[in-house]
Amino acid sequence: MMPVRWTPQALEDLEAIRAYVSRDSLRYAALLVERLFAAVDRLESFPESGRIVPEFQRRDLREVILGSYRIVYRLHADRAVILTVFHGARLFPETVEGAL
Repeated sequence: MMPVRWTPQALEDLEAIRAYVSRDSLRYAALLVERLFAAVDRLESFPESGRIVPEFQRRDLREVILGSYRIVYRLHADRAVILTVFHGARLFPETVEGAL
């Protein structure tokens, strides 16, 4: 089993998504964030199950797609680190690009 870690940036992204969606529906916002968290559970057993991020074509930089959202993670030898979560209609976040 490979541990999955969330960066502070990824957690901030989830909070921003929750806040935005909650303007229309508190229930759906909570459900969406719960589903985004759950979407990466499979990485513990199948860390390479996410696709390679097309913008970078790096084997260590992968993503899980959930609906319109992209959950980007870096695969290390001993862990998967969730870097960011964002809506697929947006450009890849510069804060993550600069850290690569």
